[in-house]
Amino acid sequence: MLLFGLRILSFLLGLCLLTPLSAIAGNQTPLVTGNGHGFAVYSFPSKAISKLYAHPYKFERENPKETLGEGIETANFVRNLKWQTPGSGESKARYVDESHVIEVETQDSRQQFFMPFGFEANVMIAACESTGHNALQSRGPNQSSGAQLLVDWDHAIADTREISVGGTRAKLYKFRGINESLVVVPLGSKIDREKPIFGSKSDFSGSKVWAFISLENSSDAVSMIKSLRAWQNDLPVRQLVQRELKSLEAWRARPRVKFTSENERRLWRQSEVVLRMAQIRERNRPGRYNNGLIIASLPDGAWFVPWVRDMAYGVYALIRMGHVNEARMALRAYLNARPVGKMTAEVGGLPYQVSVVRYFGDGAEEPYFTMEGATNIEYDDWGLVLWILGEYVERTKDFAFLSSPTYRGPAYHNAKNFIVKPLLANLEEYDSGLIVKADTSIWEERQKDKKHFAFSTAAAIVGLEKFANLAKLQHDYALRKELLQKAALLKLGFNKAFVKDGKLRGTLEPGVKNEVDGAMLSAINWNIVNDPSVIGSSVKAMDRLKMPSGGYRRVTSIIEDPAIFEYWYERQEFLFINFSLAEVYLRMKPPQIEKADQLVGAMVARSAKDNFFVPEMYVSEKNYRFTGEIGEPTGAVPMVGYGAGAYIVYLCHRDDLRQQK
Repeated sequence: MLLFGLRILSFLLGLCLLTPLSAIAGNQTPLVTGNGHGFAVYSFPSKAISKLYAHPYKFERENPKETLGEGIETANFVRNLKWQTPGSGESKARYVDESHVIEVETQDSRQQFFMPFGFEANVMIAACESTGHNALQSRGPNQSSGAQLLVDWDHAIADTREISVGGTRAKLYKFRGINESLVVVPLGSKIDREKPIFGSKSDFSGSKVWAFISLENSSDAVSMIKSLRAWQNDLPVRQLVQRELKSLEAWRARPRVKFTSENERRLWRQSEVVLRMAQIRERNRPGRYNNGLIIASLPDGAWFVPWVRDMAYGVYALIRMGHVNEARMALRAYLNARPVGKMTAEVGGLPYQVSVVRYFGDGAEEPYFTMEGATNIEYDDWGLVLWILGEYVERTKDFAFLSSPTYRGPAYHNAKNFIVKPLLANLEEYDSGLIVKADTSIWEERQKDKKHFAFSTAAAIVGLEKFANLAKLQHDYALRKELLQKAALLKLGFNKAFVKDGKLRGTLEPGVKNEVDGAMLSAINWNIVNDPSVIGSSVKAMDRLKMPSGGYRRVTSIIEDPAIFEYWYERQEFLFINFSLAEVYLRMKPPQIEKADQLVGAMVARSAKDNFFVPEMYVSEKNYRFTGEIGEPTGAVPMVGYGAGAYIVYLCHRDDLRQQK
């Protein structure tokens, strides 16, 4: 679901601020920790925390001065935050047991950085234990053994003041140009009340465990410190980490799939945590309705903003894993996000609830294609949300969700009136059937180049069929009948419009770019296309998209101007297509199991070398924008819905198909 379009300018604007969309060799993709309230990013080159974000998304809200812009960026507090210890030498950084706890081992220390899920606030814990021969055994469990925490702030300090709360000393920082403030708290149990522990600006000593808390309102500092100490419960750092890891293991869903290798199992576990870190847990309040939204990538991947489409695949993965609470949160987020409806006039005048593209961090709709200085409309978003809503109720039996309150009434009525109705209003006749009107769809084409995409019609079919089942549960028989009739006409229209010369094509309109389109594979995996000859011909046509790196790109690149980003971007291997094709292999008659295993096995092996992250792409054609070696991860890393989610969904469907056989 990613790019061209809208996402490209995000990349271009972020080149100097984010990890570039270029390959990162070996184990050098930044490690991320987050708890739904913020993110911290560990950089391998600097061996330090290089970002500490005030919110868990890239753009907070719309910029009123740039109505077609990316929005106001979330503040970052630090450029470099690291422990300085007496020893020196090499360091090794990794996740502990496929978690969100980052552990850094040096010659004389073990350091941990993590954002605890058990504390509902934006807090990062930075801890350091001495492991060298000179470690002083007489020191307290949270006291420093010569380690000092050094911080290079990303903004000039505007003001500081020390705070004392029940014997806990803390320091509040305010920065120029940032609305949020930061309170730094030592969590040592025996901090000397007289000894200075805060340096003049950026050095902290006297404790080997510190908490950095982002505050939207500095007046909350005292209450937040009290809550933090209650959360700590006087536990030493080692027990804090163990408690966090134990809590994470208790949260995990028991895998319902059969793994074929240890790497598959570990990639599942890390992907599970990536999905958890990607879900926004900030509380809704007036002016911000974002609780439950899921971002498209973790930072410093460029796409850490909520996208409707990417989020849908992430939610489906959560449903299939058994993470019911997180899936429910996400569905509520779709039905509570606002303001939405900026494109009402362009979609037939009917109000709608789900964004036609993505959201700002505050939950407001962002339908912008910024490179063109225009807007996008992607009708497949509506079909996808109806699809996962139906999947959720069907698989969890949470029938009460349909009557639960949302922004526009009970969930069922909200979806019926503000997703189903506008989707039905944007269908059009085609050769005795129906198809979805022209839009920019899955690959976010430029609005001026909108087309009739097979993916949008396929998403409408699966979404309306799923909602017809919900209508039956609600005894809404008239709507059920209408939806089944519309779905049948859409299937007829789909076959007339998108099956040409015995194989699938991506658009109704002729053109080399979408003549073979990886998005068409979803129609097979949704069982909309089940003719073995059409499936076989469509799979054979995918050979045109095969790349030197071993996998497949999305579409044929037709741009010939190297100055245009799309020219380089669409020449790279796209992992979402690999997962889609692997599933199609398993659905063929007879199943092409060896081809599926080979395609997915290669991605699993590469992810195992890179923190068990699933990237957006692999380098397939080296160039000045994608500079890594062929087959190295590139684009946004790690991806969430199109990465971790796509992997989990593939394994679940693989097991489904095996059981059917």
